[in-house]
Amino acid sequence: MAKAKLDAIDYKILRALLANARMPFLEIARECGISGAAIHQRIRKLEESKVILGSRLIVDPKMLGFDVCAHIYITMKDPQLLHKTVELLKDIPEIVECHFITGGIGNILVKMYCVDNEHLMHTIFDGILRIQGVASTETSLSLQELIQRQIDIEFVDEGE
Repeated sequence: MAKAKLDAIDYKILRALLANARMPFLEIARECGISGAAIHQRIRKLEESKVILGSRLIVDPKMLGFDVCAHIYITMKDPQLLHKTVELLKDIPEIVECHFITGGIGNILVKMYCVDNEHLMHTIFDGILRIQGVASTETSLSLQELIQRQIDIEFVDEGE
């Protein structure tokens, strides 16, 4: 995938949106010293080039009663079943992230939220382990999320 060509104004726009995704476009325009119409065009260009993948609300799972955050390492029976397995993992609503990984601990890493350990156990045994392509799982519990953020674009050289 080709790297997007961005200029200094694009980076200013991204910094503003990363700081506050709800910032009005006219306010961003004032900070960047260009028109509101130009901001709209540039943001549309950033979306079309897949630099901006969307925006979302961040909800604290604990405030909704999901007190257990687990990372499940999944070992596949056959790597040929990866795509089918991932499609079935998408049907498990507790899973919020899924990564294809390297290393000796598994092939897939999922992050999931459950209300308690019993809910976690049922989700693993009645959900994940029933998927045909799954050979085994290893679970790590997150005791506390210490960092949650998007990539920091401050370190990016705007001239690249």
